[in-house]
Amino acid sequence: MPEQKSGQPAGGIAVLTLNPSVDVTYEVRQLIREEKVHALQTRYDPGGNGINVGRTLKRLGVRAETFCLVAGEIGRFLERMLEQELDARHCLQIPGETRINCTLLQVEPRVQYEVTAQGPCVPPWALEALSTGFLHAARAGFGVLTGSLPPGVSDGTYAGLVRRLRDSGARAVVDAQAPALAAAITARPFLIKPNRYELEMLCGQALPTRAHVVATARDLQRAGVEWVCVSLGAEGAVLVGAEDAYYARTPRINLRSTVGAGDAMLAGLVAGFARGEPPDAVLRTGVACGSATAEQFGTLLCAPEDVERLGRTIDVERLGPVPVPRKILEPGGAATSRARASG
Repeated sequence: MPEQKSGQPAGGIAVLTLNPSVDVTYEVRQLIREEKVHALQTRYDPGGNGINVGRTLKRLGVRAETFCLVAGEIGRFLERMLEQELDARHCLQIPGETRINCTLLQVEPRVQYEVTAQGPCVPPWALEALSTGFLHAARAGFGVLTGSLPPGVSDGTYAGLVRRLRDSGARAVVDAQAPALAAAITARPFLIKPNRYELEMLCGQALPTRAHVVATARDLQRAGVEWVCVSLGAEGAVLVGAEDAYYARTPRINLRSTVGAGDAMLAGLVAGFARGEPPDAVLRTGVACGSATAEQFGTLLCAPEDVERLGRTIDVERLGPVPVPRKILEPGGAATSRARASG
């Protein structure tokens, strides 16, 4: 890897978004069955997991190139929204219409509803063209693969891109749901960031305690993933590597919306690793970004001053070396006991 200077990342950072969106948020007093209700607040933001990662990296002062597919009039609207939100954007037009996602925030009682659309079908030529630019921009740096896969894109797409990133000397970062995540793990990415529910779906069993989460994350790390970060919602997050594991508790915040919090957290992790920070500082930045985003209305992302403020309140606990787990996780959901495998 090239030498890093002045805290800036070596190599490039590229973010891929195959299924971006325009996100609309309505805050209402209360939903009433079969009755019209008026919004107390309304907000429109560019959306999609990768878009949110790129937007957060810009707010952190870390330059990234964001690659996305756009379609139709909604896609053109999205492009205009992105003009001031990203350092470098590369939008490829495809047939169809970019999706619109909706978040409903009910005040009394406080409940959050989310409706996501499917998105346009992606032609093979478009996937390859966008991927080629993404891989070139990520060389010697980081390639971030995150978000849902639209129609026309197979579950193995991220896995193939992880391999191509590794072949080019880049570090692959994956945040996706199974089975796309399970397939990507077999290609040995640098970092994955499932939440607890996604990790449970991946291993096919409940993980009721932090110890269960850490042990399962270590299974994945030993299977070839260099770093595994698992977000635990209000409980915080753990970061597991080859030598140590770390835990950070979520700071006290005025929770308004969780939309985009996971994406902001991922951006914080990428920024930390790209700057060469130690793992405890990487986790602190990630949790601060996610928490600062959860304080915002709707799909608004974290502000740098809030990340700094919350970061000062987050203590990271070094859990120490993780014992060799009793189970070896096989990506895709199956786990086999070490005793059975040796017998």
